[in-house]
Amino acid sequence: MKLTSKQRAFLKKKAHELNPIVRIGKDGLQETVIDSILSAIDSRELIKVKILQNCETGKEEIYQQLLQETRFHVVDMIGRTIIIFKENKEKPIISLELKNL
Repeated sequence: MKLTSKQRAFLKKKAHELNPIVRIGKDGLQETVIDSILSAIDSRELIKVKILQNCETGKEEIYQQLLQETRFHVVDMIGRTIIIFKENKEKPIISLELKNL
């Protein structure tokens, strides 16, 4: 599923009130961070990931690495915060609203 600009705007609006669930620290984007993202997003559908100040990898590089990931959609990056979406097939909440756009 490819996100349209209207759907991206909707998801950014929904994510505004959320707090970051996953944090990327000094070790950068490791497989354990990807696993944390996948486990956190399974029930929520929409999460924020924060790149901490002590991260040695640049935020643009992490953003590009996350864009390559096929198991979820990267909605946007605002500052050092990345918004990620993955449709929940069993209990869709946001996905249902998203399909009606």
